[in-house]
Amino acid sequence: MKLINTTDAVGHVLCHDMTQIIKGEYKDARFRKGHVVREEDIPVLLSMGKEHLYVWEMVPGMVHENDAAERLCALCVNENMERGGVKEGKIELTAACDGLFQVDSRRLTAVNSIEDIIIATRHGNTGVRRGDRLAGARVIPLVIREEKLLSAEEAAGPAPLLELLPYVKRTAAIVATGSEVKSGLIQDAFTPVVRDKLAEYGIETLTAVYSGDGVENVANAISEVRRTGAEIILCTGGMSVDPDDNTPGGIRASGARIVSYGAPVLPGAMLLVGYYEDGTPVLGLPGCVMYAGATIFDLLLPRIAAGVEITREEIAAMGEGGLCLGCKPCRWPHCPFGK
Repeated sequence: MKLINTTDAVGHVLCHDMTQIIKGEYKDARFRKGHVVREEDIPVLLSMGKEHLYVWEMVPGMVHENDAAERLCALCVNENMERGGVKEGKIELTAACDGLFQVDSRRLTAVNSIEDIIIATRHGNTGVRRGDRLAGARVIPLVIREEKLLSAEEAAGPAPLLELLPYVKRTAAIVATGSEVKSGLIQDAFTPVVRDKLAEYGIETLTAVYSGDGVENVANAISEVRRTGAEIILCTGGMSVDPDDNTPGGIRASGARIVSYGAPVLPGAMLLVGYYEDGTPVLGLPGCVMYAGATIFDLLLPRIAAGVEITREEIAAMGEGGLCLGCKPCRWPHCPFGK
């Protein structure tokens, strides 16, 4: 930073806001911090009584904050994202569609470990709506050494740090287990809840069938709903370890490859995730999905709707943040659960 004559300031970067006051008409920042002085700005600055200015001198090897933000934005922006203009040295990204937002956490941390570099995002593996804010990028100083930007670009690598996958699953089928439900002894309160949760992601429930109890009955019901062409199969109830809870056995007997039975998430510990050879996911949903404000089903549904295959390693990693605090009223998804 140095003090120079205003008449010599063309091409230099202002270090602070310059306020213009016109009595009875105007009082505001006429030029913002970070503004690059142009030839036509000189008469205005002089009329404001600014014969000298504190500026950053733009020398070879230094990059203005606006240009730096453009380069950081380029490390992030990807398909299905919209970028805003540069404002006070910052660029923000928003969602151009509904979908699953993903972050390469390792590479993002590597970039943010470089001094004066800032890329802030929302949590990855979360569902977003069109127009939601995704990320913001900027540097700390008004001007930054280009070598730091080069280091950030090297740390990021050739692929974007962020991804927004649109939802692709459009249909589902539900198998409601339990003889008490099939016989009508109790009302099916589970299916409407699941149907509503699916609808939030644009997924239509093609059919809901009642299997009753028993491994064979559950497996046969799954085979029946698979013939509808449903892209997701959901089995409700019968997921505990009681001897007469046969849903996990029925899913396995239907030919599914079981990824995980059980998850380090509360509520939702008894969830089952599996896949068929054609890639169709099948989930066994524990009873908590019917009454809890948010469960593991809510955490995984955006990934499933986007067609992302769930792995056992990903489920194991959900333990940190996987404890619902039971807030009243429930504030999901604006809470730490699953993050």
